[in-house]
Amino acid sequence: MSAVKMRAWQLPAGCTSVEQLKLIELSRPDPGPGEVLVRVRAASLNYRDQAIAQGRYFGAAIKVSGVPLSDGAGVVEAVGAGVRSLTPGDRVAGAFFQGWSDGPPTPTKGEALGCPPAKGMLADWVTLPETGVVKLASSLSFEEAASLPCAGVTAWNALMTGLRPLERGHWVLLIGTGGVSLLALRIAKAAGARVVATSSSDAKLARVRMLGADATLNYKSEPQWGAQAAALAGGTIHHVVEVGGLGTLAQSIQAVGFGGEIALIGVLSMQGDTNPMPLMVKGASLRGIFVGSAAMARDLNDFVDAHQMKPVIDRVFDFADARTAYAYQASPQLFGKVVIANPA
Repeated sequence: MSAVKMRAWQLPAGCTSVEQLKLIELSRPDPGPGEVLVRVRAASLNYRDQAIAQGRYFGAAIKVSGVPLSDGAGVVEAVGAGVRSLTPGDRVAGAFFQGWSDGPPTPTKGEALGCPPAKGMLADWVTLPETGVVKLASSLSFEEAASLPCAGVTAWNALMTGLRPLERGHWVLLIGTGGVSLLALRIAKAAGARVVATSSSDAKLARVRMLGADATLNYKSEPQWGAQAAALAGGTIHHVVEVGGLGTLAQSIQAVGFGGEIALIGVLSMQGDTNPMPLMVKGASLRGIFVGSAAMARDLNDFVDAHQMKPVIDRVFDFADARTAYAYQASPQLFGKVVIANPA
């Protein structure tokens, strides 16, 4: 280990509350063979990070202490022996799955960053395999780029890699105004698609209309919002980005059109009784989405540069205010991504 010290936020083994997150000092790691040392300049929060800190990610608390957050962007400062594709000065982000380079998901896709014992990005430096990072879109700041590894790749996977990838003129249904939904809105509009966006807040719906949504629905005041979304789209919703979970899936099944696809992402609501029979009648499909591969991340970054697409960042917090960032990200005020900046 290097004699240089660094700051890192750490969750303890058995963590059940964000209040247990502590700022500690560690020795800066050195890159081993095939690894790169990244100076992390920004990191972003996802719903998954709340679940990990609260001890309920996949139903259990973490068994070992570690650094949280899967999403971070920074600069390569040093490379280990054998590294060929990256050099010091390259701007990179960590790939969510460290072992999923390309192709369909497999049981060997490896650790996902941010859930101990895997490494996390809420630190001054991190070492990652050469194959576990992707170069950033040149048009993005570190704060913007840090928004993409989990939520952005999830949205890209949902819209662009299914049996019928998104095309110009397709209709997309989005649920809520969190990070995945607003990144899906950006991708869909850049690709020439049309969007129905939903929220329980009229104020947030006004904001998504300003971002380009073609139609909006308040799902609190419109109980049958799935059927209403289908009507707004002329009966043809090609893609549903389902971030709600079992509590909203029945409405998504009502919304999706013939031959359409529901990308099942969400775990926000684990209660619900959903009959899948309407999918059969429509010839529609339900596809599980768990982020995506490094190749998808590279494709997304290329798309971002080609279309000058910008993630929607709600708030940026200082590195020292990480606990406050967690609290805001879990609040009803959230609109887009919450970022923790760590400038040089």
